Amino acid sequence: MTVHPVRMNGVVLGTAQTFSYFKRMQERIVNFVSKNSNISPERFRELMLSTEELVMDVGSVLDGEAAVKEGLIDAVGNFNDALDFLNRAIKTNT
Repeated sequence: MTVHPVRMNGVVLGTAQTFSYFKRMQERIVNFVSKNSNISPERFRELMLSTEELVMDVGSVLDGEAAVKEGLIDAVGNFNDALDFLNRAIKTNT
């Protein structure tokens, strides 16, 4: 899993409005991720803005176990594990 800030390809006008737009977009992403996982907004921003892991860039690369430890995902598994979980969830809600 790669956690990095919002990026834009192509020509971008470097105006105050553009930077404000990127900041608002980034905050929406941080809020969504923190509300739908077990990671705090502060920790997510730390991972997103880290300059120690990606060469010439910012962000973090997490393997499955690290993503679980950080609280971004609940478990590591395969497709069958996901289907089994989904089927159990459906049965408990009906």
